[in-house]
Amino acid sequence: MGTLRSNASFVRLFSGRVVTNAGDSLYAIAAMWLVFDLTGSPFYTGLASFLTFGPQALQFLAGPLVDRWSLRRVLVWTQALQAVGVLAVPLAAATGHLSVWLVLAVMPVLSLVSQFDAPAMTATLPRIVEDEQLVRANSLFSAAGQSLDMVFNAASGALIAIVGAVAIYLVDAVTFVVALSLFLGLAIDSKEDPEGEKARADGGEPDTEADPASEESKADAEDPASDPVGDYLDRLREGFDYLRGSAIASIVVGAVVVNFTFGVTMAVLPAFAESLGGPETYGLVMAAVAGGNLVGSMASSLVEDLPFGRLAVGCFVVSALCLSAAVAVPGVSATVALFFAAFVPSGAFNVVFFAMLQSAADDDMLARVTSVTSSGASAMMPVGSLVGGTVASAVGVTTALYGTGAAFGFIAVYFLARPRLRLLPPVAEADADILGLG
Repeated sequence: MGTLRSNASFVRLFSGRVVTNAGDSLYAIAAMWLVFDLTGSPFYTGLASFLTFGPQALQFLAGPLVDRWSLRRVLVWTQALQAVGVLAVPLAAATGHLSVWLVLAVMPVLSLVSQFDAPAMTATLPRIVEDEQLVRANSLFSAAGQSLDMVFNAASGALIAIVGAVAIYLVDAVTFVVALSLFLGLAIDSKEDPEGEKARADGGEPDTEADPASEESKADAEDPASDPVGDYLDRLREGFDYLRGSAIASIVVGAVVVNFTFGVTMAVLPAFAESLGGPETYGLVMAAVAGGNLVGSMASSLVEDLPFGRLAVGCFVVSALCLSAAVAVPGVSATVALFFAAFVPSGAFNVVFFAMLQSAADDDMLARVTSVTSSGASAMMPVGSLVGGTVASAVGVTTALYGTGAAFGFIAVYFLARPRLRLLPPVAEADADILGLG
């Protein structure tokens, strides 16, 4: 990985991310399959996907708070709340009160809480990794997460058949507790401890440089006339203003279309997998998606020196062709292989894109910028899930799936048609001025 500002903190953050990803991979498959098993309807799986993805569109509301709060505390409390929430389903099953409505009610709660830990992790990484190592650090994080997704997505299908979907919720609760214990020991920077906690954790001298966010929080606490709501809204506006008119904002607009159809895909995949085999097939297809992202993430360092605009066009063209073929070609093996191939380019693109954003954006704006970007890109995903479940019930699952391939083709054309995006340079050269940030 190269030089790290805080090796101990990097290991803890990385390990916590790995543990939560493992549990969440099992949970994601178990929850969607449990809804399908209880109802047998793609409409309800579409509703489940809508409730899961919906809170992602609100992540921009969490950004100003994460930028202001202690990053370590955000990470600890989000794990604690999710551990408690996920236990509701096995408790209901044990007492004979399990219903699809309870499962659906838990989904948005867990998703909403996770909207705080996602930008917190993103904001933490550049504080403990040198700028020139961000692509590799992001690649490592993404590769570890996707490799676990691949393994545990595939395993979840078999586990559901053996022990049932409800038991997977217990496993997920344990992973949240383990991650919580890891995040408790994080030492990030002066935002966490102005007296130098980070330096003490590494056996060095305290870092006495004051963090602007910490100083601002202290000033607000001492000012009785401080307006927390007004300050929050001001910081929220700053995040939008920072991105307005930038190349990043244009990319987000294009991503809205792709994520709409991806929401459709997530809604209908359980029914699609059922037509091909059952929960084992569903696990294999989702493992292929994770595996493709894994390979793409690992290969991102090989393509980071390519012009970003051209890289984006190539990635989306390949994904469009492979996704369409995955639906058209018969047989489970061919379908799984093509889903895998379709998500290799997207895995590489996502890592390079977020590394570019992390490198170019100001540190004190990063959580807000990341949350606004993620919210904007995913805003139509829950709508796609709801529409997809409804449309699939009327016109069939395969017709709905073809739309995803077409959308990836659209985003390739979108990049080609906009010179500002098509001509974007390699990530190392894309600073705030080139991207139009600020």
